[in-house]
Amino acid sequence: YFIDWKNDMDSYFTIDGNEGTIATNELLDRENTAQYNFSIIASKVSNPLLTSKVNVIINVLDVNEFPPEIAVPYESYVCENARPGQVIQVVGAADKDLSPAGQKFSFRLSPEVTTKPNFTVHDFTNNTAGIVAGRSGYSRRQQELYLLPIVIEDSSYPKQSSTNTMTIRVCRCDSDGTILSCNAEAIFLPVGLSTGALIAILLCIVILLVIVVLYVALRRQKKKDTLMTSKEDVRDNVIHYDDEGGGEEDTQAFDIGALRNPKGIEDNKIRRDIKPDALCLPRSRPPTEDNTNIRDFINQRLRENDSDPSAPPYDSLATYAYEGNGSVAESLSSIDSFATEADQDYDYLSDWGPHFKVLAEMFGEEESYNPDKVT
Repeated sequence: YFIDWKNDMDSYFTIDGNEGTIATNELLDRENTAQYNFSIIASKVSNPLLTSKVNVIINVLDVNEFPPEIAVPYESYVCENARPGQVIQVVGAADKDLSPAGQKFSFRLSPEVTTKPNFTVHDFTNNTAGIVAGRSGYSRRQQELYLLPIVIEDSSYPKQSSTNTMTIRVCRCDSDGTILSCNAEAIFLPVGLSTGALIAILLCIVILLVIVVLYVALRRQKKKDTLMTSKEDVRDNVIHYDDEGGGEEDTQAFDIGALRNPKGIEDNKIRRDIKPDALCLPRSRPPTEDNTNIRDFINQRLRENDSDPSAPPYDSLATYAYEGNGSVAESLSSIDSFATEADQDYDYLSDWGPHFKVLAEMFGEEESYNPDKVT
């Protein structure tokens, strides 16, 4: 007897040439190959040409060598407001072995779990089990993750079992059990504040910081422009002075006419400075009708100056042009006047005081020329 070799799969078996006993040549694995199919040829020793062929099919039987495991990886969570006895997750099991009909899986907590576990396992006896909350008052701030070891056992012979560790995350949920936030960074957020709200708050803070920086920069730039010194100022029409005037009597320091503001004149506004005492000048001649007009004219102008808020200070000189009525010369014009300087009498100037001494000497009475007195 011999095997008709057609492929490498036939090398897993061998046959005794004299007795025809088939035996395994290598270790078989049902999980990789559950069935083998090859041919065996038998020939007569006295006449090798007389042969016959037969197909042989070998089925590999299953041996319970793999323990059951959780069917799929689960992302389990528990709400902070979960109630005791509430089922938070349903799990199932799977086995790589060919399970016979009616095979059952059992679920239980690992013996290493403490006497008062945070979660328990409830076996539904239909190859599934439920993870049950063992208490209330879960808090992410105290503990975010819980590790729960579960032992799963099959019913084949020999029995196989395995310990599977499930990870349970604590999440914040609403009253209906809907998850609101379950990420790690949400632990540090206040209650009721979502990630989008946190991003919006951070964006507002950044905008406020940018506004504050721009405001401080503008304030510094404005302050620098205000405190510009004369060396930094390139304008030609700006003159800096660092002197102190001599008061109202100092009329040579600057032109006070530039300080007048025609827009500031108000009607019937009384001046706030002190009115000086009238200067009484002695006159040698009694007042006449002719100089009465002049006196009235001057007094009128003085009153107008005193009541005018835009008038210059009292130590300024005011010049008035006036021609009296009824003059003998009829006109003070140098063209129409026929009078000479000798016809004018200025002796009274000497009585007006020291301020008019120079005028009195210039226009006073001249001594007549007497040739007899010449020596």
